[in-house]
Amino acid sequence: MTTVAKHAKSVEANAVEIAVRPCSGLSEFATCIEIERAVWGSADVDIVPLPLFVVSAETGGQVLGAFAGDHMIGFTLAIAGVHGRKPFLHSHMTAVLRPFRDRGAGRQLKLFQREEALERGIDLIEWTFDPLEIRNAHFNFRLGAIVRRFIPNMYGLTTSPLHGGLPTDRLVAEWHLRSARVRRALSDKRPRKARGKEYARIRVPADFSTIRVTKPEEAARVQAEVRQEFEHWLVSGYAATGINITEDAAEYLLEPWNEK
Repeated sequence: MTTVAKHAKSVEANAVEIAVRPCSGLSEFATCIEIERAVWGSADVDIVPLPLFVVSAETGGQVLGAFAGDHMIGFTLAIAGVHGRKPFLHSHMTAVLRPFRDRGAGRQLKLFQREEALERGIDLIEWTFDPLEIRNAHFNFRLGAIVRRFIPNMYGLTTSPLHGGLPTDRLVAEWHLRSARVRRALSDKRPRKARGKEYARIRVPADFSTIRVTKPEEAARVQAEVRQEFEHWLVSGYAATGINITEDAAEYLLEPWNEK
């Protein structure tokens, strides 16, 4: 089995290019779990176990690894699903080791994921993210994803210090792989904006991770307010399509959504 943590700094120092490919074999799946532990710091009860990686790879899902040289530095795990009679992928987990974040590994994983899905005739990939993790939101909207669903406390309370004992509220990102919106986003073109369009806005603090640690009661209050706002607007037929980030806050942009 490859040990990822002790090699991370040395690999980074050599500036090795990052490559993405499907993972195979128990050793590589076990390395995904090492990365999972390093990123989320969860207790065993909340770790996605090795058999699920095996099952996903064998039943139409995806286990994709990002490699710097011979060392895996990130992965994506997706499971196969069906909406009605149409197949899609639910991308349950994407993780990149800290020394390799902000270097394009996450985007490379998603682009490879899209191409592999399209080759199999799959047009939709979904995943969930915390509405208060605005960097993730920005990443998702830059891919051309939209949000039309909110699921309160989706995974229950976890042992991960990243969740701070709060309910695991999640937005569902929809990535319509063949849509004009996604094609424009991946070509680095901004989404088209209708003239005079008025957005609904949901404001969240830019430093929520600090608030969660230092002011847990305020963090719970903020989370409850954001939950109420998303539930209101999404039930009203709006979709979140973007986010504006400043030094002290961020605003989700939501618009009426009639496209199917």
